[in-house]
Amino acid sequence: MTEKNGSNQTDAAAQEPAAAEAPRLDGNEAINRAAEQAKSTATRNITELEGLPIPDETANLRFGPNIHDGLLALLPLVGVWRGEGQANTVVDGEYNFGQQLIFSHDGENYLKYESRIWKLDEEGKPTGPDQRETGFWRINNEDEIEFICVHSTGVTEIYYGKPVSERAWELQAASTMVTATGPASLGPGKRLYGLMPNNDLGWVDERLRDEEFAPRMSAQLKRYAG
Repeated sequence: MTEKNGSNQTDAAAQEPAAAEAPRLDGNEAINRAAEQAKSTATRNITELEGLPIPDETANLRFGPNIHDGLLALLPLVGVWRGEGQANTVVDGEYNFGQQLIFSHDGENYLKYESRIWKLDEEGKPTGPDQRETGFWRINNEDEIEFICVHSTGVTEIYYGKPVSERAWELQAASTMVTATGPASLGPGKRLYGLMPNNDLGWVDERLRDEEFAPRMSAQLKRYAG
């Protein structure tokens, strides 16, 4: 037994250095390998992505996969919208902003939602990026809308609502969760999206303040694509 145990210990001791002696790259070699790998990726960015084995999303109903039949009540929203708006927030006060809003689809039974906002100075010139939102719109056979919205400021919200008409949609937050670094002053919200007589897309975000809903952000956007 003593010899067998001694043999096992010897074998284990012989294996330990092999595991510990894994090859290490010096700084120059690591840089060279990274540069070699980057030859096939360095010219690509997210605007040039291709090659997925599934249909890409589209914000133009003339291109890409057919929109899902279940989304017909949300169809007028699909597109890229750009314009300006006004904000009156507890943290930043009143200011004007520019916005790009995208409603897109990939043939499945939901819309992808993406909002990018940038602040404007008194002359209407951009001064830098502001908040962003991303999420998904869903709607069932009873025209009940579900909107899952994630804010770059550290907020996740779930809205429910219904179409007001074929050109307007009203939603109210049933759940608003704020992270430890998020805006503690943000109350439950209501949103209204609608196509105006000139076919611009208008929207307003209201928040509960002093037991009443008050406008927090609103914008008027023109169709840019789609």
